[in-house]
Amino acid sequence: MPDNVSYPLSAIVGQDEMKDALLLAAVNPRVQGVLLIGSKGTGKTTAARGLVPLLPVVELSTCVFGCDPSLALTHPEELCANCTEKLARGEPISYRDSQKVVELPLNATLDDVVGGASLRASMEQQRLRFEPGLLAHAHRNILYIDEINLLSEEIVDAILDAAATGYCVVRRGRLAASYPAEFVLIGSMNPEEGELRPQIMDRIGLRVNISTSTGPGERLQIAQRAREFRADPLAFMRRYEEATLRAAESIQRARMALPRLELSLEAEQFCVALTEELQIGSHRADIVLMEAARAYAALDERPQAGINDVRTVAPLVLRRRRGGLPGFEEAARKEDAEIHAALEQVSLA
Repeated sequence: MPDNVSYPLSAIVGQDEMKDALLLAAVNPRVQGVLLIGSKGTGKTTAARGLVPLLPVVELSTCVFGCDPSLALTHPEELCANCTEKLARGEPISYRDSQKVVELPLNATLDDVVGGASLRASMEQQRLRFEPGLLAHAHRNILYIDEINLLSEEIVDAILDAAATGYCVVRRGRLAASYPAEFVLIGSMNPEEGELRPQIMDRIGLRVNISTSTGPGERLQIAQRAREFRADPLAFMRRYEEATLRAAESIQRARMALPRLELSLEAEQFCVALTEELQIGSHRADIVLMEAARAYAALDERPQAGINDVRTVAPLVLRRRRGGLPGFEEAARKEDAEIHAALEQVSLA
């Protein structure tokens, strides 16, 4: 199967909340990513890969250390020596390309993720040279981590540091380097295999509880579409080409409108009243709730986000922010009921 062939997001049966969360993250990186929580075989990885045809074109750096091309006009002295030389020769230091979904391999080591000494340079040139890791490729893209709850602590810490600062800083003996690493994090996990560390759980803005389809009609439709995709992926993609194009255009328009889109004062007050009602301590919940509401209004092509937008995205943002709960399915239903009850209780009157 060609590398650019992925199962269309619009072809996924049901799972509307999961698709909405991924679209919100594609529109507004400030929602701080998506966590897909559910049993194996529920389409989590398929959905993440289905984002690829929807992602917009962005300006990317040609520099191995990720120099920001905009610095050429504002602060050229901050560019590395290689980029400075290229500009002096009239060569570009950037190119335009579609955003990508960069997947973290299950067997990745810390050096694979952050980078380390280049063995080739060490052997051929007899000198120590730093080679950036996978986080450099994730810069301005989407980083997808399957089974994120099974990652080693050192890799989680490195990803958290980069996500918080927008840079990956590496120190390995005599090696010291840093490079930009701004990315949208999408993680998936099966709660039966263990919970996610609270530190990384708090950093991921949107949380989707994914349940298997129980109706025989839906299950049959899922199996039929999977078989059709395997038989002829390109023909299957063409069937959903129009829906994919519409979704991509909607994301592009929403991203362009987002900088000018405001959240009403009443909606901001509703956000903080809601998190207080639910006794959520993290201020990140307020911030993500406001940003997700703005992204939702942008996708809906409205000039301002209001309380109804907050109500729509609240379950995505607020679930699993009050500590882990035993019994995933039962706890998920109970917590969603509590969030909806809080939505009914909170009043600004």
